[in-house]
Amino acid sequence: MDAMPTTLPEPVAPPPRSLMHGVILGAFCLGFGLVLAITDRITVDDIAARAMEDKQNSLSQVLPATIHDNNPVTDTLALRNAEGRELTVYRARQGGAVTAVAYEIFGTGYAGEMKLMLGVAADGKVLGVRVLAHKETPGLGDKIEVKKGDWILRFNDLSLGNPPLERWKVKKDGGQFDQFAGATITPRGVLAAIRGGLEFFAANRAKLLAEN
Repeated sequence: MDAMPTTLPEPVAPPPRSLMHGVILGAFCLGFGLVLAITDRITVDDIAARAMEDKQNSLSQVLPATIHDNNPVTDTLALRNAEGRELTVYRARQGGAVTAVAYEIFGTGYAGEMKLMLGVAADGKVLGVRVLAHKETPGLGDKIEVKKGDWILRFNDLSLGNPPLERWKVKKDGGQFDQFAGATITPRGVLAAIRGGLEFFAANRAKLLAEN
């Protein structure tokens, strides 16, 4: 008898190269995502703690420790200013009574928006102003920073009535405050921000100083 021909199994074709690339890419993305998730969980507490420290440092410069026995960072109130921007108000208390408040104010400088922190005593006097962020020109507009000069300190103890509202301008605009040589726009923006911040305090004084 003739031998029956042997039928060999057909070779299995390897998976398409595009499929292999997709599997490798998917595995890489999954691994990368897991690393990011784990890193985020590890660092989120550190980031939050650092943000809290930065906030406390900013507030300590405009809310002296001698006028409160609470932690203003955690004693907050949310209110909207005249432009509709929601502000977080940090309240300083002594024996439960609000002695001062602090909140961010915003002005427009030569290079864009400037963000500052304003501290106001219960009687409406400025306790301090500090720059939080700006993009002003180094050597000119950055003189608003306390580490670059004392210009920002001259607002301490002033109020809407001292000087009168119309005098809350740089001298070039008929006010009483000095501008910087070659940089008038920056101090003009800071003054407008502080004046607006004091007007916000006056308009919301009852809410800001309420003990609840």
